[in-house]
Amino acid sequence: MNEIEAVSAEAVRSELPNDGSSRDERPWLYSLLIAPSASLMNGVIQGGVLAYMLRQRGVGSQARADLIFWLALPTSIYFLWSPLTDFLVKRRTWLLIGGLAGGILMALALAQRDLRARSTLAMMFLAACASQLVVSSCGGMLGTIGAEKTRRTAGSFYQAGGLAFGALAALALIPLSDRGQRGLLGMAAGAMIALPALAAFAAPRQESLSSESLGQRLKQMGREFVATFWRWEAIPYTLTLGAPIASGAAVSLITGVAADYGVDGAHVAWMNGLGGAVLMGAGALAAALIPAKTRAPVVYLLIGLVNAATLCVTWLGPMQPATYYVGVTLYLFTTGMGYAYFTAVLLEFLGQSGASGSGRYSIINSLGNVPVLYMLRVDGWGGDKWGPRGLSGAEAVVSATGAVVLLAYFLTWGRRSSHPSASR
Repeated sequence: MNEIEAVSAEAVRSELPNDGSSRDERPWLYSLLIAPSASLMNGVIQGGVLAYMLRQRGVGSQARADLIFWLALPTSIYFLWSPLTDFLVKRRTWLLIGGLAGGILMALALAQRDLRARSTLAMMFLAACASQLVVSSCGGMLGTIGAEKTRRTAGSFYQAGGLAFGALAALALIPLSDRGQRGLLGMAAGAMIALPALAAFAAPRQESLSSESLGQRLKQMGREFVATFWRWEAIPYTLTLGAPIASGAAVSLITGVAADYGVDGAHVAWMNGLGGAVLMGAGALAAALIPAKTRAPVVYLLIGLVNAATLCVTWLGPMQPATYYVGVTLYLFTTGMGYAYFTAVLLEFLGQSGASGSGRYSIINSLGNVPVLYMLRVDGWGGDKWGPRGLSGAEAVVSATGAVVLLAYFLTWGRRSSHPSASR
């Protein structure tokens, strides 16, 4: 498979700024750098803490869903303000600002008596917006990593950290909410969001911005945007990131059919709670063991095929608890691997960060939310039409089809495309 080998480490390093950033890469650090956003978004808002608190206060199911939808909106639109992290101060400083601001705002919001008050929701929404500065800053820093293997390892730790800290936040904060001590709950949530942001002080050295005028920087950013997006090779990368590959959409819905397999609520809570986060995190870390000789899209699509195959267990297997446990375990583990290699594909598409890495990363990363949203609809349609098995079957067929089509491209005509990188 020499034709689809990833770009060599030397070729990537030749584009790095000569500021020492290639000498202090620590891929494991990204599991901590993403922690502020993970605790806030994956833990408090989307990880069940807020929904649990709203249920305690008598808020109905539809109203809870509506509130969480609006508070999660920044994860889909943060590319509107994420280019800010390419300006004024270094990216690790923006990460610190976003983490501290998000922690303070969320601490104040959760300490309020009425979680549906406009002022409380405004604080939560601003906290969510601030947390996305952490994501875009991490993306810009990931793009400065030289060696391809180190990039992929950093992406694995990045995804594993996001899953782990989200699960830890939910595990710690939900019991605290039962005590009725709003101030303590707010302080605990704020600390879990803000304190990990201090890891920014250990982040890799960043390029100095003071040597360029604003006009020079804007021109350089424009050239980088053109080099990344205005080329034929951008089309297959965009299709791959927007395709229904290892989306993990069934994670949110398969709990609804667990009873049909004879699985009780306690086991469902474990499989799709802390146990699920551990399995997905383990999958993300296991992806770092895959050699970096093959292009990231090829590995990602192969993982997507395996992920689709795991759904065949709950689709075609007997309707009994063992089927659910085995199928969901394999699905969660391979979904974690898929998430790690989604980041690897994203970074291959991005190339080097240059002057606009955070902004370009955010635009590309926003594509990752699209498959999750439409696959939720596909899975739901399959479950309504063909029953409990249909949920898994619909995702398996659609995901495998997308993976096969794109894999055929990358293994044939796509192997002749050169590795993309932003011009410097």
